[in-house]
Amino acid sequence: MGVPLRQQLTVAKYLLKQKIFGVKRYPLVLMLEPLFRCNLACAGCGKIDYPDEILNRRLSVEESLQAVDECDAPIVSIAGGEPLLHKELPEIVRGIIARKKYVYLCTNALLLKKRIDDYEPSPFLTLSIHLDGNRDRHDASVCQAGVFDRAVEAVEMAIARGFRVTINCTLFQGESAEEVAEFLDHTQRLGVEGVTIAPGFSYEHAPQQNIFIRMRDSKELFRKVFKLGRGRGWRLNHSGLYLDFLAGNQSYNCTPWGNPTRNVFGWQKPCYLLVDEGYAPSFRALMEETPWHKYGNSKNPKCANCMAHCGYEASAVEDAMRRPWKAAWVALFGPKTEGRMAPEPEPEYETGAPEAAPVNVRPTIRIEAVE
Repeated sequence: MGVPLRQQLTVAKYLLKQKIFGVKRYPLVLMLEPLFRCNLACAGCGKIDYPDEILNRRLSVEESLQAVDECDAPIVSIAGGEPLLHKELPEIVRGIIARKKYVYLCTNALLLKKRIDDYEPSPFLTLSIHLDGNRDRHDASVCQAGVFDRAVEAVEMAIARGFRVTINCTLFQGESAEEVAEFLDHTQRLGVEGVTIAPGFSYEHAPQQNIFIRMRDSKELFRKVFKLGRGRGWRLNHSGLYLDFLAGNQSYNCTPWGNPTRNVFGWQKPCYLLVDEGYAPSFRALMEETPWHKYGNSKNPKCANCMAHCGYEASAVEDAMRRPWKAAWVALFGPKTEGRMAPEPEPEYETGAPEAAPVNVRPTIRIEAVE
C-alpha cells in the first residue's frame, strides 16, 4: 500500500471518530475542482465541453477553504481541469495544509516545471501526476504526442526536490495485462510513492464513447494484472479490499458521499462523475437533500459500469472496519485472481435508455472571465 503510516493513522483516527459518534454518512476525501479549464483535451474527459464563460470561472481562495472547512474530510483531492492554471492555487494549497489536511494536487504535469517553485515539499502535499499507461497509450489517451515524456521528466524533477509524488492512472478499452504490468514496473523505477489505478468512467460528455471498459472486462483485466504482479512490489495507493473489488471478488454498493465534490457550480450531486444531476448550495444540503437511494450500479443506468475509486474506495474502507479479518487476509495474500467472481448486481431499474437529465443540469448564466 503506497500510503505513509502517518497519513494512515490520521485517516484511521478520523474513521474511528465517525463510528464513536454514530455518523452514518461522512466524507473521506473532498474532491475540490477550483476550475474546469484544461490545457489538454483528453478523449475520455467529461469536463471540457463547457462554454468559455464557464471554463473561465474560478473558485476563489475563500470559497475553496470554506469548502474544506464545511466538509472537514481528512484528505482533499484538487482536480479540474488543470489546477495549475489557477493563479491562486498556491495560496489555496497553503491554506489546506495549514488545516493539517492531506492534499493530493492532481495535474497532467505540463506546467509543473514552470510552477514548482510556488510550492514547498510537505508531508501533507502530494503531487498526483496523470499517466494513463506507457508512452503510446498515454499520449493516445490525452490526444497529444510527447505528453508522457514531459510528465515523466516532471515526476523525476519533483522527486529530486523532495516532493511526495504519486501516479494517477485510468485504464481504457484495449489495455492488455502485460502492458499495464510493464507500466507499473516503470512507476517503480521512477520511485513514486504509489499509483492510483481504476477503469475509466464512461462520462456522457466524453468526446469518445468507445474507449471505456465494461465491468466484466475490467474485472478480468485486473485479475490478470494482479496475477502478473505477484512478487513485483508495486505500490498501489488503495486499500486491499478496493483492489479485491476490482478483481471481482467483492460485491459493493457505491458510497458516493465518501468523495463529495465542490466545484464552480456548487456541491455536485451525487458525485464527481455524474455531471448532470444538479448542485447543492452547501455541504450540509448535499448530504441531507441528495436522493442517495437513486444512485449506484444497481440503481441507476448511468452508474452501471462504474468501478471508480471515488465511489468504491469508501465502500471498501467501511467494509474493512466492519470485517477487519477480511481486510487483513487480503492485505497479506493479495486479491484472488482465479475462481468464481462475486455476483454482479441485478439492475433495479428498467433497462434501456438512461433517465433524462434534469432541466437545470448545465447552468448558463453569464459569468465574467477571471484573469
